[in-house]
Amino acid sequence: MVISYKKLWKLLIDKDLKKKDLIKLAGISQSSVAKMTRGDTISMDIILKICTALDCNIGDVVDAVPENHSETGRIQ
Repeated sequence: MVISYKKLWKLLIDKDLKKKDLIKLAGISQSSVAKMTRGDTISMDIILKICTALDCNIGDVVDAVPENHSETGRIQ
């Protein structure tokens, strides 16, 4: 399984926010946002800060998806 942050990026678009706005609102580092952009894992503390800042739940910002699934959800 891998972590997908697609829901977070969509949520930012829906709230008309940019990544730099998220950094300020959540009090997280630019390197944490860079890790998420690359699809790397981050700590649960950072995810909780994001959820608090955006007033949402963990499932609203991250998904665990099988590694063998493409972006469309089909097995490669």
